[in-house]
Amino acid sequence: MTKRRYAVCGVSQRAIGMYIKPMLDEFTHCAELVALLDIDPLRFKVCKEQAPKSADVPEYLAADFDKMIAETKPDALLIVSMDCTHVEYLVRGLEHDLDVISEKPMTTNTADALRVLEAEAKSKGKVICTFNYRYNPIHRKLREMVIAGKVGRVTHVDLNWYIDIRHGSSYFHRWNRMRENSGSLSIHKSSHHFDLVNWWVDGVPEYVHAFGALNHYGPDGVFNPSKKDGRHCNECPELMQCPYKARWATRNSTIMAQDDHINDFLGTKKLFTNYRPDQCMFDSEINIYDTFVVNVKYRNGVLLNYSANFSTPYEGYRLAINGTHGRLETTEFVGAGAQALPNINGGDQYIDYYPIFEGRERIHVPKSAGGHGGGDPLLREDIFIGENPDRKYDILAKSVDGLRAISIGDAVFNSIKEGGIQDLTGFIK
Repeated sequence: MTKRRYAVCGVSQRAIGMYIKPMLDEFTHCAELVALLDIDPLRFKVCKEQAPKSADVPEYLAADFDKMIAETKPDALLIVSMDCTHVEYLVRGLEHDLDVISEKPMTTNTADALRVLEAEAKSKGKVICTFNYRYNPIHRKLREMVIAGKVGRVTHVDLNWYIDIRHGSSYFHRWNRMRENSGSLSIHKSSHHFDLVNWWVDGVPEYVHAFGALNHYGPDGVFNPSKKDGRHCNECPELMQCPYKARWATRNSTIMAQDDHINDFLGTKKLFTNYRPDQCMFDSEINIYDTFVVNVKYRNGVLLNYSANFSTPYEGYRLAINGTHGRLETTEFVGAGAQALPNINGGDQYIDYYPIFEGRERIHVPKSAGGHGGGDPLLREDIFIGENPDRKYDILAKSVDGLRAISIGDAVFNSIKEGGIQDLTGFIK
């Protein structure tokens, strides 16, 4: 197998754990890491401490992108940087006729996603969007059951997603809390979920309507100790008056060990030069929503009800896929808040199948090892080795899949802000 040469744009923790270490340890027969690019030189030091085999890999700052391409001659780019920077690396990589693998979301708005598709149409390179949640065993089984016609023609999907107080609040400590950086959580987070539904039902979204609010975070959050800007968790005098932090903190230690980003930054692993991931979740600059409900109508007639809440006691989702001949149901509970619930932790997750005129069949789905419910290892294989030829359906997401998921998330934000139904029919493919 010919080795492909990869340059990584954005030396984030995700990049190190998901791509850099595996390339250096597991995929040496087919992948070679030839360059690292980032805006923060400290990230190179962190990478080479965590992945010592990357010690001799050349380093480039963002301004030296073209120099990196000329000197290292990659075959493909891996984009794992802040969401708002994806579009420029995607477009410039395609202009060099390179394949580009982008972490989700592909871009932070629909207009930029369309730019990527336009650039791809003119390029010899192709785009992969890393929707790893498709590879989760339960999600693959749902896709297989829909394809097999278990529910007949899909008519309606009901998906409710819950992000617990630990995980949900973490987005409001970090850069994600700004629409200009992340596109908002309806893109940064929910594009995962919208892509799953799009994929399960072969859906092309046409119309989107949403309501939403900032209920839990920002200056009006009900648990805000006082309306002050500029606080940081590690040195906040009101730490023990903040229920989100007091639940896990003690008066003897102000390092927020429940949040890996904060712990690594403030502990022994300083990750950034001029950025802190422990900004206050109640700052007034926050300009995204933490609660939203969504209706989507697809070209094939499928209707979607979706909701997301980023401050719940436990984490997980409840899903139902309804069709002309039956219904599929599943739930997932994860995280610290879910430990006391009767759930799938410690056992197999299952799907309940209800034929429309009969009883119930319970299908148990074994767990897989690896991040994102076992999805990450399988996604890496498809990226580095090539798509599994024995798989009987498409799973590796392309640029059009990125566009479809982003267009829903962008429409959600705009519908909440402006009101009314958002029409996607003029540009969606």
